[in-house]
Amino acid sequence: MTLTAIAAIVGGLVLLVVGAESLVRGASRLATMVGLSPLIIGLTIVAYGTSAPEMAVSVQSSLAGQGDISLGNVIGSNIFNILLILGMSSLITPLLVAQQLVRLDVPIMIGVSALMWLFSWDGNLGRSDGIILFVGGIVYTFFLIYQGRKEHNEDVQAEYANEYGKPLQRSTKGLFANVCFIGVGAALLIAGSHWLVQGSVSVAQAWGVSELVIGLTIISVGTSLPELVTSIVASFRGERDIAVGNVIGSNIFNILTALGLASMLAPGGISVSNAARAFDIPIMIAAAVACLPIFATGNVISRWEGVLFLIYYMAYNSYLVLNTMNHEGISILTTVVNTFVAPITVITFAIIAMRTVRHQRSKKI
Repeated sequence: MTLTAIAAIVGGLVLLVVGAESLVRGASRLATMVGLSPLIIGLTIVAYGTSAPEMAVSVQSSLAGQGDISLGNVIGSNIFNILLILGMSSLITPLLVAQQLVRLDVPIMIGVSALMWLFSWDGNLGRSDGIILFVGGIVYTFFLIYQGRKEHNEDVQAEYANEYGKPLQRSTKGLFANVCFIGVGAALLIAGSHWLVQGSVSVAQAWGVSELVIGLTIISVGTSLPELVTSIVASFRGERDIAVGNVIGSNIFNILTALGLASMLAPGGISVSNAARAFDIPIMIAAAVACLPIFATGNVISRWEGVLFLIYYMAYNSYLVLNTMNHEGISILTTVVNTFVAPITVITFAIIAMRTVRHQRSKKI
């Protein structure tokens, strides 16, 4: 039974990745044909497309009554996106961070993360919570379109034009082909999410692991593969705005659209465990908050900051594994984090913040 479940998980992940790629390809090409600018395509259609696996899995699991998987998928994906994807991408090349991300998108990401935490305090993300989140996703989409039209930075425009602005001849055959890509992608996402959720539930039951942990680890990593590929490839190509913007946009969409839609559709809403409220959601918020001082230092994510992100991700997952196994090493890891990692992090961020303030003051002078 476990082998069958693992095969379902692997098959589901493959279908999700292929489905997301097909959906993004069809939708972005269709948008190019109808005249949307490459910048808007990258900020909206591609961002939605790379978040499509999270949405498919969250909705599928919530409808199936596995709310922990739905919740863990979003929380784990957001942590993975910031700590691992940005960490790995910045090791390839230091990542430039646009001022809009520092001033608007990162605070929005922090805000919607905190709002999700606030909604979960009663132990449930209900239909009204989901409606508010989903409407927020729609508003954020229009905000991105508005900002995209106001973007005058030629480097940013050139980067998105190079990636998403390839000229395509408008034809009935081309339109039909891209509609087919979208349809096939959606079908694969639905099938892949079903396989992944069913397989993950079976593995959780067989191994005695909570569905929340499965969602935070295996499922979240799998559904974040499109973001990982997009950011890593963009880093190698030197498209550093895309590498960072993809992650931040995806995190916002995961909460507002994926979790919002799942909460709307789930009978009775999505139950939020004490463990998620007390530990996992605060970790997700801390990762989001950590972006502000790091992004603001010269608008660059340096390699050493990327290493710091990767260390945090490994520590977080080590904690999840050891805690699940009730391993005695959990006390040692907790002591190390509380005694050394946390204080060093606070001091580091304080130094970064002080340098940023001094840099801003020197500019004004």
